[in-house]
Amino acid sequence: MAYIFFDIDGTLWDEKMQIPESTIPTIKQLQKNGHKTFLCSGRSRSNINDKRLLGIGFDGIVAACGNHVEMDGKVLYENILSPELTEKIVRVMEECRMPIVLEGPDCHWIDKENFKTDPYVLYLFEAMGASAKILKGYSPDIRINKMSGDILPTTDYARIRDELGTDFDCLEHEGHVVEFVPKGTSKATGIDWLCRHMGIKNEDTYAIGDSVNDLDMLSFVGHGIAMGNGTPPAKEAAEFVTTDIYDDGIKHAMEHYGLI
Repeated sequence: MAYIFFDIDGTLWDEKMQIPESTIPTIKQLQKNGHKTFLCSGRSRSNINDKRLLGIGFDGIVAACGNHVEMDGKVLYENILSPELTEKIVRVMEECRMPIVLEGPDCHWIDKENFKTDPYVLYLFEAMGASAKILKGYSPDIRINKMSGDILPTTDYARIRDELGTDFDCLEHEGHVVEFVPKGTSKATGIDWLCRHMGIKNEDTYAIGDSVNDLDMLSFVGHGIAMGNGTPPAKEAAEFVTTDIYDDGIKHAMEHYGLI
C-alpha cells in the first residue's frame, strides 16, 4: 500500500483553480488499487473547503505546512500559535507595514484595508464566507497555525525577519509573497507525524508538488515527485519530474511508479 501526498496549488489545480480532466479519475483509481491519498498543502484547514477538492474523497489532510493533520475527518494533530506570539505578530506587521493574512484551522484574519484590491484576498472573502474575518488588531479569539504577507515598497522586511526570524521560517515565493511557517515545521514534519502515528514506512510514501514549500516534503518522502511546471528547486529536490499540470502530470507520475 502506498501513501500519496498531493500539493494543491500548481499540482492538483492551476492558478484559475481548474483541475485537469485526468486528475480525479487517477486519484479514484489509486484508491481503488488500495492506496491512501492525502491533500498536503500550505493552506490552513479553513481555506481547504472547495467541494471539487473535498468531493474527490481524500483519506486525509495535512494542512498549514504540517501544522494540522487529520485522517478520515478526525483531527489528529494541531499546532496553534500562542496568544503572546500572535499578539507580537500583529504588532510587528503593523509597525513594519506588511499586509498579512493570519491563517487558522477555523478562520482567516485578513488585513483587508492594506491589501486593497489584491485578487487573492478578494478570492478569500468570496470563497471562505464567514470564515474570512477582517483583521482589526489583535484579539484573544485569533487561533492560527501560520501566516502570509506581502512585501510592499514601504515594508520593513529586514526588521520583520529580525524580530520574527527566531519563530518562523520565511518562505519567499515568486513575486512579493512571504509565507511564515513556525520554525521546525513543514509539510515534511506533518507527513512524518502521520507516518509515525500510523506506523507507515518511509519507503511507502510518495509526494507530488511544485514550489518552495514543497521542498522538505519532496526530500523527506520515499519518492518525491515534482510537477513539470514546478520551480527549479522543486525539481532538484525530487526523485522524479513528471509532465506539467496541463499535460496530465499526476496521471503520468502515478503510471511511472506503477501505482495505477
